[in-house]
Amino acid sequence: MLIELCGLSERVVVMSQRSAAFLQGIYGVPAERIDLIHHGIPDMPFVDPNYYKDLFGVEGRRVILTFGLLSPNKGIEFMINALPDVVRRFPDAVYLVLGVTHPNVKREKGEEYRLGLQRLARDIGVADHVVFHNRYVDIDELCRFLGAADLYVTPYIVTEQSVSGTLVYSLGAGKAVVSTPYWYAEELLDDGRGRLVPFRDASALAGAAIELLEKEAERHAMRKRAYAFGRMMVWKEVARQYLQTFERASQERLISHARPSPARRADPLDIELPELNLTHMLTLTDDTGILQHARRTVPNLSEGYSTDDNARALIAVLRAQQVEEDSEALRRLATRYLSFIDYSLNRESGRFRNFLGYDRRWAEPAGSEDVHGRALWSLGSAVGASKDDGIVALAMNLFEAGLPALETFSSPRAWAFSLLGICSFIKRFPGASEARRFRDGLAARLLQLYKANTHEEWPWFEQSLAYENARLSQALLRAGAEIENQEMTDAGLKSLAWLVQVQTAPEGYFVPIAHVGWRRGADRARFDQQPVEAQGTIEACFRAYRVTGERRWRERMACAFEWFLGRNDLGLPLYDYATGGCHDGLHPKGVNANEGAESTLALICSLLTMRIVATMNEDGST
Repeated sequence: MLIELCGLSERVVVMSQRSAAFLQGIYGVPAERIDLIHHGIPDMPFVDPNYYKDLFGVEGRRVILTFGLLSPNKGIEFMINALPDVVRRFPDAVYLVLGVTHPNVKREKGEEYRLGLQRLARDIGVADHVVFHNRYVDIDELCRFLGAADLYVTPYIVTEQSVSGTLVYSLGAGKAVVSTPYWYAEELLDDGRGRLVPFRDASALAGAAIELLEKEAERHAMRKRAYAFGRMMVWKEVARQYLQTFERASQERLISHARPSPARRADPLDIELPELNLTHMLTLTDDTGILQHARRTVPNLSEGYSTDDNARALIAVLRAQQVEEDSEALRRLATRYLSFIDYSLNRESGRFRNFLGYDRRWAEPAGSEDVHGRALWSLGSAVGASKDDGIVALAMNLFEAGLPALETFSSPRAWAFSLLGICSFIKRFPGASEARRFRDGLAARLLQLYKANTHEEWPWFEQSLAYENARLSQALLRAGAEIENQEMTDAGLKSLAWLVQVQTAPEGYFVPIAHVGWRRGADRARFDQQPVEAQGTIEACFRAYRVTGERRWRERMACAFEWFLGRNDLGLPLYDYATGGCHDGLHPKGVNANEGAESTLALICSLLTMRIVATMNEDGST
């Protein structure tokens, strides 16, 4: 494998001369293709150790230091066994051991090694001269620990170690180093930059430490040689050497691969999509369902749950099952969110309730028309997409129970949400005559609304733009394609093209309609911008791309998605890479720090849609 990797590489970088020799002698890599670039280190000052000792409670003492992840191959027990001799000569000597147990060692054997070291120090009477700092430290504190050391010791017991970050850091800090002769130490401590002692030899460690602590002039000369050598390893020098390597590789490739290549048109989806991260969605989800809101990243129990968000969550999980590898965890989430929607149905009225308190009490006998439409959308999606017969059966029953209420609905968005669910339902059951009747009727209502309100400069369904606007175009596009009604399809495309235009800044980035809406003829508010508007635009443009195969819709999808990543009015990302959540909106002074369910699910659904389109060809096929 290594031979093949080197064969595919223009240049190969190693951190030690021995590694370069191995590549040449064992793997046949020509010497002229190998670059030696040392392990990088921070640019630490050359200081008197006494300057930092008071920070760690060791002022006035001779300090010996070892740091790094602890494991039995580090040989720290040999340095502890050397301490009695050192302490007899220097009663003020103290040995600092900085670092946590290596995760692999801790997983298999817990803290057995560290506790054994502590017992050893007690048994041989040097417990007062050994201090364990069982923690990680940041780079600044590590530099202070190194600064406080009079001697640095690496008593490792394994010869075959090509590189050691701890040894490089100590050398770069100008420390007098005592080490066993593993490969890297032999190379790095050559020419008087350190002292080598045999493996597993406590008396030799003690002798070297005592000698260097006694002979101050020799110790300081060694420190200066080490510090001077380390200047080539500071990060800015290492960076410069890597740039030179990249330049050589580029030039060599141009020479060896010089031939004309066809021009490639830049793909608007050549953006780096984040990995799917459901951590925050899981944080907001409990045994009942997904909670509505969060205070920053902490679920806000006082706000309880909503059918709206559990319907969104069900759609998100169904899409994740299609795009990502299906898992038992995703199936459990799907059943949990569907169970919430089942509980939300008021069997007496045939309407879905919306707000459920954390005390499991419903706040109203029926939610809004939009809530009902969104519930039907999620149920139709479950029927159309789920591979679980139990989920399909329950979703079908709930869908059919909620369908009749649509007869009296007047909300265009409720029509649109319902239409999207109905089309998914019919995809699974093409002969469902009642669902087909509602599909045709709701689509006709949307088309009539569009025709009644459209003017040349305002081709839209209403005299204002409110919330989740793109869903109206998306629903008409999907229904028009399935009914094979070209007038509906054209209306969907024209309205969406206009909406995309008014939501695009002159600089080319996405500017969603603000939360307060925009009435025709009035001044338009710039903020508060909501994630659901970006999600709706992405999914509507995806539907337009499926219908037309036109590249411009892919470009608009990418533009809207980049709003989440920071290509927006403030240049601030709404996506939280650490949690997988999404901030609740973009305000004039920054992002809303809270990460609620609606926003997080908008991001997750948008990302999954982008992953789908990234696998599609220019003609819309996969």
